[in-house]
Amino acid sequence: MLSSVSIFFPCYNDSATIGKLVKDAFEILPTIAGDYEVIVVNDASTDNSREVLAGLENLYSSQQFMVVDHERNMDYGGALRSGFKHSTKDFVFYTDGDGQYDVKEIVKLTHCMTEGVDLVNGHKKKRSDTWYRAIIGILYREVVKAAFSLDVIDVDCDFRLFRRKILQNMELKTNSGAICVEMMKKVQTAGCRCVQVPINHYPRIYGESQCFRPVRIMKMIGSLLVLWWKLVLFPVSGK
Repeated sequence: MLSSVSIFFPCYNDSATIGKLVKDAFEILPTIAGDYEVIVVNDASTDNSREVLAGLENLYSSQQFMVVDHERNMDYGGALRSGFKHSTKDFVFYTDGDGQYDVKEIVKLTHCMTEGVDLVNGHKKKRSDTWYRAIIGILYREVVKAAFSLDVIDVDCDFRLFRRKILQNMELKTNSGAICVEMMKKVQTAGCRCVQVPINHYPRIYGESQCFRPVRIMKMIGSLLVLWWKLVLFPVSGK
């Protein structure tokens, strides 16, 4: 078992799925850790996510469940940075609030979090998206792996378990979805040991992905170019 773990979910218009994720987390947590907390980062959702989260606040102890509310949308990277900032336990796990991953599969990651391992990173067995999104996802994955010389199998699989101490030594700055590239490049550069585990990926049943909106795509491209400049062309230690 882990000594203690923080689980957090970034949430943007995930009212239909976030409740089940939180409940599943509380169901599995006693089997994997002696001390735990669950955090939801509500990234200025415009649906009824806040009402759903208010109901969960009434259901669980404030010592074990926290909602971090953003007054304005901070994008995916901003939501992740908030989640890392508010996590207090020895280990930190996060996955998305849209229900495309099963939080109970965290057990697979905890089994691999042995002495000397700093990060256990999931990779999708099969991407359960529309055919065009699957193709775009594969192209994106292979391009960024080559451009940033990444060893990780699936850089955009947001199903990760960290030792909190490596996060405390890592300064993440990206607000867009490119934060995953920044994160994994800095993990690799720091010499952290990463174990990779296959996990399931499920079709999105509710809502729409925010990643494929034109504004988000442009932000992502801009962020990747900045990261490539700073982390590959002219890397500065700790930046």
